[in-house]
Amino acid sequence: MLIRVIKSYRHVVAVCDADLVGKRFEEGDLQLEVKESFFKGEKATEEEAIKIMQDMVLEDATFNIVGQKSINAAIKAGIISEEGIRKIQGVPFVLVLI
Repeated sequence: MLIRVIKSYRHVVAVCDADLVGKRFEEGDLQLEVKESFFKGEKATEEEAIKIMQDMVLEDATFNIVGQKSINAAIKAGIISEEGIRKIQGVPFVLVLI
């Protein structure tokens, strides 16, 4: 998976499965574009991603998470629950504003 921390007034953490970068998904009126310019970050193992997400939640960050592996890591990190997950064309995603 890929993880990128965009530092600003309120940090934004972009996490996605590496194989989804550059793809676009549409279903009805919904669309999800996994833009390389936003999501392409550093490669991370699940353990590394979990640690970064746990650290960033303490910094009051927001999170954009796309893909099953990334969603699973976020659940293990304790920042999302199953109830908040949506899907477009079977691709799970979550936006977390803490």
